[in-house]
Amino acid sequence: MEYRLNKQGEPISILGYGCMRFSTKAGSIDVDKAELEILEAFHSGVNYFDTAYVYPGSEATLGEVLARNDIRDKVQIATKLPQYLVSSSAALDRYFDEELKRLRTDYVDYYLMHHLTAKSQWDKLVRLGVEDWIAEKKASGAIRHIGFSYHGNTEDFIGILDAYDWDFCQIQYNYMDEHSQAGRAGLLHAAEKHIPVVIMEPLRGGKLVNLLPQKAKDAIARSDKGYTPAELGLRWLWNQPEVTCVLSGMNSLEMVRENCRIASSAEAGAFTEEDFALIDTVKAAISETELVGCTGCRYCMPCPKGVDIPALFRCYNMTTLESKSAARFEYAQTVGLKAEPGFATQCIECGKCEAHCPQSIPIRQKIKEADRVIRPLPYKVGIQVVRKFMLRG
Repeated sequence: MEYRLNKQGEPISILGYGCMRFSTKAGSIDVDKAELEILEAFHSGVNYFDTAYVYPGSEATLGEVLARNDIRDKVQIATKLPQYLVSSSAALDRYFDEELKRLRTDYVDYYLMHHLTAKSQWDKLVRLGVEDWIAEKKASGAIRHIGFSYHGNTEDFIGILDAYDWDFCQIQYNYMDEHSQAGRAGLLHAAEKHIPVVIMEPLRGGKLVNLLPQKAKDAIARSDKGYTPAELGLRWLWNQPEVTCVLSGMNSLEMVRENCRIASSAEAGAFTEEDFALIDTVKAAISETELVGCTGCRYCMPCPKGVDIPALFRCYNMTTLESKSAARFEYAQTVGLKAEPGFATQCIECGKCEAHCPQSIPIRQKIKEADRVIRPLPYKVGIQVVRKFMLRG
């Protein structure tokens, strides 16, 4: 197993165990099966285990397995405060104490503010006294490292990153999300501040394995490297020294063994020209299935009325690679939950975007088409309801 270092110089396995997707049996987590998989990862060198308050049964399962095998002090637990449920300073302790009980521990190694999508959410927590609360927990040893997980745009990510002295952060990042959400720009900004970055959705929940176009699968199969689609995606991430740890939601012994095999030889800077060319070929094959030929260059931005054109087109294109439901959820997270949303209905058809588009996309027409698919009426209503809940002051 390869390791990279946190801010304090402590080793973190480059492969982290994502505990959101444990197998279930009769409607609940199959703890015995999860135990076999966790122990296989542990004995292969994985030392970072990521869970969260809102993953049903996950914290309790991880806590039980670590206690059964007396290995709590040999691993790093990462779990998360459900900040979207916090409306008072008292709630901070209430949720944290419940998590400690579930995990059967008196401290958390890596604690995250869960699912930030806008800087306004962090600002709300600050008003509730979260900075003093964190300081007290760190002083007592109950929290060793503090961070946040993020789904939103690059601008807000950088704003949150710069607003506090974070120990680490967690972002969605893969070769198809290189320039969306926090993106490579966010990754590099974190690196400049010497903040370790943990990666979630490295394969977009398996979509970059199971839903690849046949042309992309064929290109990978023809490569003399012998990579599987999963291995290509993981090695692309580990090739970047700014990436500290990559989470995988492993739920079979075969998956654990395969990922640990890859992580035992992956090194930063190891990609060859042929590897990068293969990534470009795969991305091009995916792009051929897209509905709009947007490259995400952002020459169309900023829109005078705040429409987030690249984000809308990216999610619209997701409907062909993944599904409409996945694309709509992504759009709700990254655009709908911004403090100042960038919906297509804000467009006044000034045409400035089209004048700057290198691809000559008829943007004014296409954003209407995309909005109808991505934000049908039930989703428009749903986004407004969730906005009132998650962005309340």
